[in-house]
Amino acid sequence: MGSNRLVKAALVAAVTAGLGCGLAQPASAQSITDRFKGLFGGKPDEPAQGADAPKVEQDTGDLTCPDVRIRAGASTYAVGAAGKQPVGNDLRFQATISKMARECTVNGGVITARIGIQGRVIAGPSGAPSSVQVPIRVAVVQGGVSEKTIATKAYQTTVNMTEGGSEPFTLVAEDLTYPAPPGAVGDSYIFYIGFDPQALKPERPAPKKKKQ
Repeated sequence: MGSNRLVKAALVAAVTAGLGCGLAQPASAQSITDRFKGLFGGKPDEPAQGADAPKVEQDTGDLTCPDVRIRAGASTYAVGAAGKQPVGNDLRFQATISKMARECTVNGGVITARIGIQGRVIAGPSGAPSSVQVPIRVAVVQGGVSEKTIATKAYQTTVNMTEGGSEPFTLVAEDLTYPAPPGAVGDSYIFYIGFDPQALKPERPAPKKKKQ
């Protein structure tokens, strides 16, 4: 439990700080915080890595930790005024993703992925509410001609808006698990992240079984 809290704290610190890159120590000798500082090198609001961005190498021993990419069509989350499309003066707010990082660990043939996500919510002309629920889905997918979803999970974070109308957010998805792939199969795995408004809807209750 204490180890998990330390890992989460390191992820949050790296996502929020966006400190300079450059790995001076050998990867095996670096702390989690050092590795995530490298992943988040540069200015806080630089564009996130897309599908064409170079892969960021990371020390994971014999374990391949997939690259993180933003799912096409899920890079922004815009909400409009009631009954209106989120465009022009009817836009209430829009959220975007600016930075990402990941870490993988393996135990007993199961991989646990921790994905750090940083972004920003900007108020629109129609006026944002005092707090905004940001829904994000994280998935591990086996790429190829026909992509196969290995695991997926939805997350939410609350952003409190201020008069400035532009607020950052940080989310650490630290409990996505999936079976360790055999051999080189893991080289085709990808972490996809993106906004998923459907995650805000309550799950439908399971149908009641009919009495016989």
